[in-house]
Amino acid sequence: MGKKIKLEDYTMSEERGVAKGLFLGFLAGGIVGGVLALLYAPKSGKELRQDIRNKKDEMLDDAEEYLDIAKHKAQDIINEGKKRSEELISDAKKKAGNLLDDANNILNVAKEKTSTSYETAKTKIADESAKVKDAIKAGVDAYKEERNKI
Repeated sequence: MGKKIKLEDYTMSEERGVAKGLFLGFLAGGIVGGVLALLYAPKSGKELRQDIRNKKDEMLDDAEEYLDIAKHKAQDIINEGKKRSEELISDAKKKAGNLLDDANNILNVAKEKTSTSYETAKTKIADESAKVKDAIKAGVDAYKEERNKI
């Protein structure tokens, strides 16, 4: 058994090709069938020509109707494609906006942490430098006392 073909397996261009081929096949088959039916019908030449004209008009009307249907379907497909692309663009813009917001939030948090760390480090350095100054002063004072003892 052959592979079953599903409609989902066709791409948009393949669907158009199949629809076009099907339309042309119906049109050609209708014309050939109509002409053969008229040629083999037992009628006079005048009646036969009139029947051929009538069939031709019917075929042209049918062809125009099929073309109108095809145009409407093509326009629907185009409109749907535009709608989907607009939705995709809108979604992409929203996601980009969200990413920018997230990046700004991360940057703000980093700034806050850096600022806090800077202030903490500044305070520690000030405290440590005060301790060092006090220790140096105490060392100098002790040196002077020992020198004065001698």
